[in-house]
Amino acid sequence: MLAQIPSAILAGVDGRRIDVEVHLSPGLPSFTIVGLPDAAVREARDRVRAAVLSSGYRWPSGRLTVNLAPSGLRKAGSGLDLAIAIGVLVAAAVLPPESVDGVALVGELGLDGSVRAVPGIVSLTAALDGLRVVVPAADGFEAALVGRGHSAPVPSLRSLVKALAGEDPWPTLRAPEPVAATQPVPDLAEVCGQAVGRRALEVAASGGHHLLLVGPPGSGKTMLASRLVGLLPPLDAEEALEVIRVHSAAGLRLHGGGSGMRPPYRAPHHSSTDVALVGGGTTWMRPGEISLAHRGVLFLDELGEFPSSILDMLRQPLEEGVVRLRRARSGVDLPARFQLVGAMNPCPCGEGAVEGGCRCNDVDRARYARRLSAPFLDRFDLAVAVARPEISKLFGPATGEPSAVVAGRVRRARLLARRRGYRCNAEIPARRLEELAPLAADAIELLQRRLLAGSLSARGLHRVRRVARTIADLDRAGDVVGVRHVAEALQLRAARGALGVSPG
Repeated sequence: MLAQIPSAILAGVDGRRIDVEVHLSPGLPSFTIVGLPDAAVREARDRVRAAVLSSGYRWPSGRLTVNLAPSGLRKAGSGLDLAIAIGVLVAAAVLPPESVDGVALVGELGLDGSVRAVPGIVSLTAALDGLRVVVPAADGFEAALVGRGHSAPVPSLRSLVKALAGEDPWPTLRAPEPVAATQPVPDLAEVCGQAVGRRALEVAASGGHHLLLVGPPGSGKTMLASRLVGLLPPLDAEEALEVIRVHSAAGLRLHGGGSGMRPPYRAPHHSSTDVALVGGGTTWMRPGEISLAHRGVLFLDELGEFPSSILDMLRQPLEEGVVRLRRARSGVDLPARFQLVGAMNPCPCGEGAVEGGCRCNDVDRARYARRLSAPFLDRFDLAVAVARPEISKLFGPATGEPSAVVAGRVRRARLLARRRGYRCNAEIPARRLEELAPLAADAIELLQRRLLAGSLSARGLHRVRRVARTIADLDRAGDVVGVRHVAEALQLRAARGALGVSPG
């Protein structure tokens, strides 16, 4: 007897439909899975058999063959267990074939018959549009985020069989257990001094610009970077679903998922591998840190300690907002539209910005500067020097503006960008800068002088104009970008010169 059950697997962060075909025929007892299964799928033979027996059903005697179609697509993960088990029971006439009409199954089976959560349930459910998708009870709320109301959570194989047979009602989705409140976002008011750093942070948040902080140890670079998320506007419903989808594919859970969700913040260690940062793998190509930071902030502390080859891998995602991973037999596109913030010392000893304090020779300085290639540094719209705060500012109450006040200005600037048709000014294409960021005559003269002097490249010109557009929006200066806004945009790139790169 033949049974066919729809299911799905992950390919990057996308789901792909798989048809699980189960054939039972007379012969010596055997259980074979074909269709390019990986080790986890092949091990389903033992999990499914134990789960069926633990649920109180007889294992059929005969030759069982499971085909995973399309057969040319490599299958990975344990999410096909539930479909295989139900296919076996249908083939063995424990369930009538019509009981699974219009039903798709996704879930991992425990040896006791329980149905366990699987990564990427949001994408898997979306790939089975038009069907009633049975999912693990633990994944019920994530599956419901797809918004089509066609998912059915089940806790065990036995409860599913009874529901399909019409003996018991379908299990209802229980409210999730209360979770501990997430840590509050640090407030910008706690930063002592650092007027330039605070201004750069506000401009970066308002325009979605990439930011590089250069300064000695203890100057507050990490403290500033960790407060960027508190200035960004919350995600809307569509952006939140994108973020949930990526984290779900990585096996991570985010609570919430509607509009008002906080942008993600990722801060990987400098010893992270290229696969951990960019994403990839063999059979299952997982999203990396840059995808987990999608619609949020990626903070790379001690930027000079990251291998230069890994940093250069970020150049294409920074430009296009997507990382394209290609292997010999497969390829996936992972979303990676993040805001990059880097922090580094000016030299190996860290005291290069302190007069008379540097202990590095010229060779050490040159070797340290070469770790960051000029094309990679060119992706930073803002590069500011952060000095240690004055001693007098370290005592007494905080006097700086709180994050809530600055976030209000950021929100107004973002609204202006939305009216132009973009999420933020950093996304304005070069071809539309003349239309959306027109320059005053004296601003054009200033940029022309920089271009003639060779201190500003064509790419740098576009980035300066975008930053100047953001500064003008913060100042409520109207449509035309003035020379003061351009001058400040150029000044906020000046720290590039300390790294041996033209400040333009």
